[in-house]
Amino acid sequence: MSPKPQPIERSQPLVVVAGRPNVGKSTLVNRIVGRRAAVVEERPGVTRDRKELDAEWCGRAFTIVDTGGWLDSDDPLDAKVSAQSERAMSEADLILLVVDVTVGLTEEDVAVARLVRRSGTPVRVVVNKVDSSQREADAWDALSLGLGEPWSISALHGRGTGDLLDDVVASFPSGEVPEEEQSGSRDDDGPVDLVASSTETGNGVPRVALVGRPNVGKSTLFNRLVGDTRSVTHDAPGTTRDSVDTVVETPEGTVCFIDTAGMRRKSRTERGTEYFSVLRALDSLDRADIVLLVIDATSGITHQDQRLAERIGAAGCPVVVVLNKWELIDTEERPALLADVGDRLAFLGAAPVLKISALSGLGVHHILPAVAAAEEAYHSRIPTGELNRALTSIQAAHPPVGARIQYAVQGATDPPTFTLFTNGKLQQTYLRYVERGLRERFELGPTPIKIRVRTKGAHGSGGKRR
Repeated sequence: MSPKPQPIERSQPLVVVAGRPNVGKSTLVNRIVGRRAAVVEERPGVTRDRKELDAEWCGRAFTIVDTGGWLDSDDPLDAKVSAQSERAMSEADLILLVVDVTVGLTEEDVAVARLVRRSGTPVRVVVNKVDSSQREADAWDALSLGLGEPWSISALHGRGTGDLLDDVVASFPSGEVPEEEQSGSRDDDGPVDLVASSTETGNGVPRVALVGRPNVGKSTLFNRLVGDTRSVTHDAPGTTRDSVDTVVETPEGTVCFIDTAGMRRKSRTERGTEYFSVLRALDSLDRADIVLLVIDATSGITHQDQRLAERIGAAGCPVVVVLNKWELIDTEERPALLADVGDRLAFLGAAPVLKISALSGLGVHHILPAVAAAEEAYHSRIPTGELNRALTSIQAAHPPVGARIQYAVQGATDPPTFTLFTNGKLQQTYLRYVERGLRERFELGPTPIKIRVRTKGAHGSGGKRR
């Protein structure tokens, strides 16, 4: 098992948006960051995980955290969501406690205010949905929470949010943050948990998206990989509503892990929250450099797993197949399951298949090396001389019929893309043989390969992504 990440000091202030469900916390977060970064719908329980995003106002950068609604409930899922909210508040430099003017103060609002007061963290009471001056008087009811004068805003329309943000950034300590603190630090004992980021990590950090059907254990695996209970896990499918990004330092280098919502067939996807969650998951897939396709080994390879694998193949990034819950498979059934994986996901080519248990940690230590190998292969560039010597050897071992590869060049990386110049048409079976030979000789592993063919005297080009 990989060493547990150690937290480091944050390089910028942490502002947590808290409150009971359905008061407009995610709408306010979207308003602050200037984009639809959090899933929003007019019903409670949409946000479940903590989502941390980079924000800026008047030249001051800070981290804004969207939390799930806090509830005093016996429901196990509600309790986990509330625990996430409480943990975020305990780590905050400033809390924005959001209440809904259209509903008025509720028992849950008073209970959250009590938690905030006990934390001792600076707080601003934000009365949301004050869409007109007629609502201003009602907002003053929030004084009874005993946390100071309320700020009247409309997160949906932006009314009053600028004044609120002026006050938020004015509360931050003055002074510049040293560069070495901004970039984090490395601990020789293991990975270091960095700030969970927005969708803009940049700086060449590989993005690893965990993709799969609902309830296959993606969030449990995500939490184990980042060494933190960052995502809410629960036995009910569809617990994750949004994509959650976390950047961590690992022995293999810096990695951005992206936990995504489970994806189902369109016919089984609700219009609304789940629909937009799936869109976010697909967006995360398109942004990913590497994909972990998480499959529930107890269910075998389903038609939906195959469809997701096809979607990953179309995205053109390397994939690592992760068979979760492997410990629940009887020993005598394992060979047949692996054979079925090889047969039904054969179009993924050389994608490695890892057998793990996200719950116990069995086999999880193999994931980071597989990700590192895939990342290195994805960016591989082969010198022209070495490439052509390899092709000469490949053709000598198994000469093509009716044509010959005269020379080749690598035109691009991400993924490696080769152009073969021939004196005639090559059969697809021979191109697959060439691809396999290049993959073995240059240790290209699970990365896709593009092979294009240019025939002497022809004006077009052909080929396919492998």
